[in-house]
Formats: sequence, C-alpha cells, structure tokens
Amino acid sequence: MNRKQEMIKKMAKRAKARKNKVVPSNPSSKPVERYISKAERAKIALAEAAEQAAANNETDAPAQDVADKPETADKK
Repeated sequence: MNRKQEMIKKMAKRAKARKNKVVPSNPSSKPVERYISKAERAKIALAEAAEQAAANNETDAPAQDVADKPETADKK
C-alpha cells in the first residue's frame, strides 16, 4: 500500500471505532441480535441444566425425607 492508502485505511478504522463507542439514544429499543458461539451456547445449556437439576432436587428433597424416615424406623 502506498502512504495515501494507509492513511485512508487508518482514518476509516478510527471513524469506525468512534462510531462503535457511541451509545444509542434509546437503549430500550430492540437490541441487535448477535452471534452466539458454540462455547457460549454450551455454557448457557449447562447453566440451564444446573438450574433444572437444582429445581428437581428441591422438589425431590421433601419426598426423600419422608421416604427416609420409615427406613430409619425399620432399622431401629
């Protein structure tokens, strides 16, 4: 690239960077959907699975307590 082309390229990069820093006037408007990588999708899926497992454990915990009490009575 010659010197003029390099300067134009740098100016364009700077302009783009300035544009990216600008905060939209109405942030509550519909956000731009962005690409979600496979790694991010995997993290989200793991988090959802953990939440579901925790929810299942909470619902199963009282039933296990009731089931455990007769067993302990049988052992005594």
